[in-house]
Amino acid sequence: MENATIKRIKKIAVVGPESTGKSTITAALARHYHTQWVAEYSRYYCAGLTTPCTLQDEVNMFYGQLALENTVIATAEKAFIFCDTTILTVKIWSDEMFGTTPQVVLDELPKHPYDLYLLMDIDLPWQEDPLRDFPHMREHFMSVWHQELKALGANYMVVSGIEDRFAKAVKAVDDFLKENS
Repeated sequence: MENATIKRIKKIAVVGPESTGKSTITAALARHYHTQWVAEYSRYYCAGLTTPCTLQDEVNMFYGQLALENTVIATAEKAFIFCDTTILTVKIWSDEMFGTTPQVVLDELPKHPYDLYLLMDIDLPWQEDPLRDFPHMREHFMSVWHQELKALGANYMVVSGIEDRFAKAVKAVDDFLKENS
């Protein structure tokens, strides 16, 4: 299976704390640009859990997210795709929930860069969801996302706003594509 480097597929990741509109924005951007997107594997995985999440579950989600991403890249028809989260999320959740990140995740993180990260701001109202856990820790997780993206040397920008969030995301992508065409 070809990877993003061989096919020269640019990856634009939509990331951030819980309940910030990541999935909605990712799907809308993919429709807007008529391209493919990678769903958040962990939502499907966690929906099927019957016991509390373990560190092994985090590893399983890591592999599942990579497999899903590689499948979309292999079938991509355009020069870029959108990713609803990344494997960096596994690191953030593992550190928070278990105090450590599996070594396989740490080893692979630098091998799977994204060309642009859109970090969704916490300015949207919290939406209840059985798979969301920390409405009171949004500022904490926003800070963690900034720290992690900076540690990776990532090209990222914060997308905020309620009414104009999508328009700001489109402008960020347009600017990125113009600079990188």
